[in-house]
Amino acid sequence: MLDGLRAARSEDFDVVMVSSPQAGWEAAAGLLEGIQQAQPNTPIVVHAPEAGTTDVVRLQRCGAFHVLRYGDATSLLYLAANSKWSETAAPSGQIDPLEQWRKFLIGESRPMQRIVETIRLVAPRRCTVLITGETGTGKEMVARAIHGASDRAHLPMVCVNCSALPESLLEAELFGHVKGAFTGAMNQRAGRFEQANHSTIFLDEIGDMPLSLQAKLLRVLQEREFQRLGSSETIRVDVRVIAATNADLHALIDEGKFREDLYYRLNVVPIAVPPLRDRGHDIHSLVRHFTRKICTEEKISPPEVSPETLHRLASHDWPGNVRQLENAVEKAIVLSGARRQLLPSDFPLPVRRHPVALAAGDQPFIPLPEQGLDFERTVGSIELNILEQALKKTGGNKKLAAEMLGLKRTTLAAKLKSLAAVGAA
Repeated sequence: MLDGLRAARSEDFDVVMVSSPQAGWEAAAGLLEGIQQAQPNTPIVVHAPEAGTTDVVRLQRCGAFHVLRYGDATSLLYLAANSKWSETAAPSGQIDPLEQWRKFLIGESRPMQRIVETIRLVAPRRCTVLITGETGTGKEMVARAIHGASDRAHLPMVCVNCSALPESLLEAELFGHVKGAFTGAMNQRAGRFEQANHSTIFLDEIGDMPLSLQAKLLRVLQEREFQRLGSSETIRVDVRVIAATNADLHALIDEGKFREDLYYRLNVVPIAVPPLRDRGHDIHSLVRHFTRKICTEEKISPPEVSPETLHRLASHDWPGNVRQLENAVEKAIVLSGARRQLLPSDFPLPVRRHPVALAAGDQPFIPLPEQGLDFERTVGSIELNILEQALKKTGGNKKLAAEMLGLKRTTLAAKLKSLAAVGAA
């Protein structure tokens, strides 16, 4: 331990790894404190396979950036070697050690910077936050960043998906129940609000919450108290509430499916997470982040991502947003095998088909001469021109050209051959 401290004081490290400080918590705290003083900007990773949840919290309070509870020391070395911790660093360099919550927010686009600035303002407060955005945009990551930036970060954030459970079970899940409250309630159970006392509760898909439960949630927000299912005992809690939805709550209010008073209680601080198509500059950072993350989990060395691949990914619409991008990267890594570079062909994305713009007014797309025309030759010329444009855009790559046109490669090759024969004739 002393040799490690001396090394930390005399040399600079990208990451410091501490393996199983089980000699006593006082010794562990002293070791981590000493390393932090010597290397204030260096993340400390602790390998503690026997640590429980309470132990992990203690280690993090002592200064551990990450606690690895599973695997062996080799896994820890591989994690450090392949991640380089760049998933938590902004492109311009290492993030502020006091803002480790930034690891949840990848990207430096203007929309993401606005979210970061909002989190800096609201995180120290207890005010309720409503996060909106399309499916897959990363609303839960924003919630985790808010929690991580708050003074409640030493306790775990409690998450509830309001659309995953029927009404009867959701009420018991949120507020708990006493023994015999309903069929199958064999024991008393604390609900998620009680579990989140002094911490944060994240209510995902809040727009799907039944109306009857909305009234009870409103009371919790107003009075900070509730009753377990089947009990008259009032339980008071100090909970920070973050809610999220991909639904249009204004429309649900108009339809009578969402309480307007609850909406205003939730929407104290609104954060709108932009779709990925509106933050294209972040795609490069996200692709590299997911590549490192997935390869670390798979214990393989991450491949390079070619510039052509990044360009193609950045030009895609991504209707499934960040979640779709992560799935695409994982699929590409699996299917690329042992190849050390990801290519555009590793991402068979759906083709964006836009209708061909016709001439303005009533003018036909192709004027028909009075004397008529050779239909087959004219249509063939148009097809050949489109195929040649696709080949030019893809540098002669027939597979990519076929994907661009929504064709099979064999179909494109056959068309080129037949159209060339018609032209020669």
